[in-house]
Parts: sequence; C-alpha cells; structure tokens
Amino acid sequence: MSTPGHPSTPEQADTVGDHALVTHAGDTGQHSSVGRRSIVVVAHNLRSAHNVGSLLRTGDVFAVGTVHVTGFTPYPQHPDDERDPIVAARQTRRLAKAAAGAEHTMPLRRHDDVHALLDSLRDEGYTVVGLEIDPAAVSLGDYEPSSKVALVLGDEVRGIDPELRSRCDLLLEIPMHGQKTSLNVSVAAGIALYALRAT
Repeated sequence: MSTPGHPSTPEQADTVGDHALVTHAGDTGQHSSVGRRSIVVVAHNLRSAHNVGSLLRTGDVFAVGTVHVTGFTPYPQHPDDERDPIVAARQTRRLAKAAAGAEHTMPLRRHDDVHALLDSLRDEGYTVVGLEIDPAAVSLGDYEPSSKVALVLGDEVRGIDPELRSRCDLLLEIPMHGQKTSLNVSVAAGIALYALRAT
C-alpha cells in the first residue's frame, strides 16, 4: 500500500508486508539490478533518527533493495503520518541530516508487524540473518550468503530482542579485536553490507 502522492513502483508493488506503508517510493531499479545478490535491511526498534539516516545512506551505497522499519524505529514524515506533527518533523530533520539525500533515493517501508514481515521475506526466498553478538552467531568472515539476504538490526542498547533472534535463520557477528565489544548499529550495518556485497 502506498501513501497518496507516493505511488509504488512495480518493484515495490510486490514488496512484502500486508500492512506496509511506503514512506518513500524511490526508483529501485538501480538497487535491484546491482550484483547477483538481493539484500534488504530490517531495522527493528532503532531509537536514533541519525542512525536511520546513516543506514539509508549506507544502504544506497551498497545497493540495498529496501530498508524495512518496524517497531519504534524513526522514519520520514509522509502525508498519512499519524505521529505528532512536531515529533515527526523533528525526526525527519535529524534523519535527513545523516542521510545526506539518501532519504530521496533509498526505498523505505514501514511495517506494523515485524514477525509477519520476516515470514513474508522468508516466503520470498530470503534468508533472515540477524546481526548480533551471540554465542550462537557465525563470524561475518565465515558466512557464505545466499542469493537473497534480509539483514535484521536491533536497537542500539539491547540489540535484537530474544524473541526476534529466535525468528532469524542464523545470527552473524562482527569480530572485535580491541577493548570495546560493540559498534554503533549503523557502523555495524555498513561493515556487514560491505561483506555481503563483496562475497
């Protein structure tokens, strides 16, 4: 379903999610045709609009097909927005500052139900991969990705919640070699997307 004034492109009309709300209907052609691997990102419960903006910019660079946002992840203001207008405008400004124009080129869809989204992605042939520090996680360098990958990101404080981790087909982690044991979520996404594109 698209918002008024933002008609879906043919690629987006087939995008998963019965309750999806298109907040930007960019030209996905340049993204979907790059390389042999189809990559989408699921950003669940990210708190920072700056991180979402950075994710859009990074997603554009690495030809991500769509960034799907769920939970309380900030997203750009749109005509049918039900958020408080002041809050929506503030989040949009912060997001746009970090996105550096990618909010106009990177397709983004908001979904009410992250579990339904993952089911739909899996039905479309995507391997659902969570980026998380976890004893069961596979090191990013050892992962051999499938032709369709859905990269799941969790919130900046707690990461991907346990229930959502259990819904992933596998978990990936980025090896840490210094004293710190975590990365900013948008930085981690950039590293993972580079690896997925380079493989």
